[in-house]
Amino acid sequence: MFIIAEVGQAHEGSLGLALSYIDALARTGVDAVKFQVHIADAESSEFEAFRVKFSEQDKTRFDYWKRMEFSLDQWKLLKQRCDEKGVEFLASPFSNAAVDLLEKVGMKRYKIGSGEVNNFLLLEKIAKTGKPVIISSGMSSFEELDGTVEFLKKRKLEFSILQCTTAYPTKPEDYGLNVIKELKNKYKVPVGYSDHSARPETCIAATALGAEILEFHVVFDRRCFGPDASSSLEIDEIKNLVQAVKNIQTSLQQPVDKFDNSRFSDLKNIFEKSLAINKDLPAGHKLTFEDLEAKKPKGYGIDAFEFEKVIGRELRREMEKWSFLAKRDLS
Repeated sequence: MFIIAEVGQAHEGSLGLALSYIDALARTGVDAVKFQVHIADAESSEFEAFRVKFSEQDKTRFDYWKRMEFSLDQWKLLKQRCDEKGVEFLASPFSNAAVDLLEKVGMKRYKIGSGEVNNFLLLEKIAKTGKPVIISSGMSSFEELDGTVEFLKKRKLEFSILQCTTAYPTKPEDYGLNVIKELKNKYKVPVGYSDHSARPETCIAATALGAEILEFHVVFDRRCFGPDASSSLEIDEIKNLVQAVKNIQTSLQQPVDKFDNSRFSDLKNIFEKSLAINKDLPAGHKLTFEDLEAKKPKGYGIDAFEFEKVIGRELRREMEKWSFLAKRDLS
């Protein structure tokens, strides 16, 4: 399992805050800390509308992207901090210029945001680096994904795909967890889940359904300022999520053989039951269902599952209430 915690724009343009996110997330056990690289002049224009009009300090979304920019040296510092903390520095570029910048920073792989899956110009730029890519499928139909997959395969680029619903926060009816298996069957590549639900159980369910990569937005507090805050997990939730995911992964890798229950022999003797009688009965009494009870432990009488075999049988001897019923007691 590869677990990606996306800071995205939660740093609000503050290098110090971005560094503090890396420090905090490294302690949760995630594998990668992801950022978004927006270069306003290369990516946006004055005509771009806000997805969520959350900001009073940014007149346009172009202004917002400007405020979010870090310099090359600042990105290198963030990459260095990730290296020091033992997590992979991961980023989504949103322009060819952003790819040029990230190549100078040093990337192991690239994450492609949902809105860029059909941006073949950007994909071509990344393909030229030869680095693997993780694709979020949020806004793409299977027909569109087919085109992207064909494009990547022609360039012999290693890739994986994440089921993702581009809705913030995502409602349960829109999770699309069923798509995980569909993507696996259709494309035969590693498949994961990119979450915007702000609920830990979504990623846990995705793990149980076979996701090999998890991605989720993070924020120190969902009451924070920003477009993704309400669809993010809080830092304190992530450590528990990571442990839950690892536990499920361990379970999936260690299948239980229901044909062999020999390891439960001792417990079965404790928890399972033997037949007993529930009243004083004379010798020669013909047993009925109403005469029987099942008592712990197993092995002190006839097994309870064999009760039908004793109904109608006669007792060889007088028996006291609550006595275990053994085969030797029956004629």
